[in-house]
Amino acid sequence: MVTSLAMPTTAAVALEGVSRTYGTGPAAVRAVDDVTIGFPRGSWTAVMGPSGSGKSTLLHLAAGLERADSGRIRLGDTDIAAAGDDELTALRRTRIGFVFQSFNLIGSLTAAENVALPLRLAGREPSSTEVTDILAAVGLAERARHRPRELSGGQQQRVAIARAMITRPEILFADEPTGALDTRAGDRVLELMRAMTAAGQSILMVTHDAAAAARADAVVFLRDGRLAGRLEGAGAATVAEHLVALEG
Repeated sequence: MVTSLAMPTTAAVALEGVSRTYGTGPAAVRAVDDVTIGFPRGSWTAVMGPSGSGKSTLLHLAAGLERADSGRIRLGDTDIAAAGDDELTALRRTRIGFVFQSFNLIGSLTAAENVALPLRLAGREPSSTEVTDILAAVGLAERARHRPRELSGGQQQRVAIARAMITRPEILFADEPTGALDTRAGDRVLELMRAMTAAGQSILMVTHDAAAAARADAVVFLRDGRLAGRLEGAGAATVAEHLVALEG
């Protein structure tokens, strides 16, 4: 069983002996179990595994959205496992982008206002051009004044992606970013992600889609909260076969 993967010398984010358990006693679930792994700067890594394998928990821990029970988590040279709440909030506003599976848009704000929100929270007033350009990049320039209830699920997902990208974060964490999108919109988002890594940003993406995972530089597999393999440069068919073998 794989419990660790080689730590890159320069990691965008690195986990060392990280564990997270939910519940206590007989009902306790070890969602992430003593994981050590590093993700190189400027790289795009997909995380896959059977349902309940710990993918989303790993993503939340790496982004500082949840606290680990044990181990260290470093964002560059910053130990986020030891950071206080205020420091974590500042990191999420300035260095981290996160695309939530449930979108997490604010219903009272327009698409443009949702996208601009991270910059405003960080104390910077974005220009209208800046917001329009990022919405255009995800194919939603004409929906800038619409509120979430006036948008389809796929459109809301693209607004959430634009919101995470507008700060140009060091690392983008994305939980099923193409899950609610049709093929054309999904391809557009994946192309944007590739452009991000070309500009030196890093991406850690959870997905069930083998075709989306194959667009990444590497695919890391989890099973029962532990690392269960890694593929680099693999096609969608190979990625799917590996996932099916784990599920079996």
